[in-house]
Amino acid sequence: MRRRMFVAALAVTALTAGVATATVASSHPGAGAGKMGPGMMGAAPMAGGAMAPMPGMQGSHVDSEFAYLTQMIPHHTEAVAAAEALLARSDRPEMKDFAQSIIATQTAQIDEMKADLARWYPGRDTTAEYTPMMRDLSQLAGDELDQAFLQDMIPHHGMAVMMSQQLLARDLAEHQEVTDLATTIRDEQRAEIMTMMEWLQSWFGTTAHGHGHGPR
Repeated sequence: MRRRMFVAALAVTALTAGVATATVASSHPGAGAGKMGPGMMGAAPMAGGAMAPMPGMQGSHVDSEFAYLTQMIPHHTEAVAAAEALLARSDRPEMKDFAQSIIATQTAQIDEMKADLARWYPGRDTTAEYTPMMRDLSQLAGDELDQAFLQDMIPHHGMAVMMSQQLLARDLAEHQEVTDLATTIRDEQRAEIMTMMEWLQSWFGTTAHGHGHGPR
């Protein structure tokens, strides 16, 4: 168990480091990535374990508190929608509990960020370009839904961790409330990534990249 947690921790580090590297590359001319909404370079599992680029994973560059807030809102909104689908059709109590936690936590954070934007940046256009990172879960249920959700939500969480770390490392927050929010998002979602990796391995014998055997 301890060895698996260590491996999961290494995987989280590699995931967020890889996201940051892709983001840096996409923010420089000639990197080959166009202007996108919040996302990162990555892949989604396809039939037979093949990999294909995941929409929305082309790089997000946080260069201000305002950019962080406006980009994190649609990112959270997508996570809440996916969690609602999970809550409705998953058979696992652990997944239903996880879905409820995502819905409650991230809905509250969305409300907080919208209020912050209205208070500190009145009159500014807060619309952010966003291309979904997660696949359509509306036709999935049971094990198929659980596995797809976990495989998509791990890099989705990784993007939130990376964006939050960018804000904190570059000291871009202009208000303590945003520093606190970014710290919470980074720490909580990094821990959730480890949990999701453990579930993928335990239940499906696979990883976030789709390698492994079927449900157990």
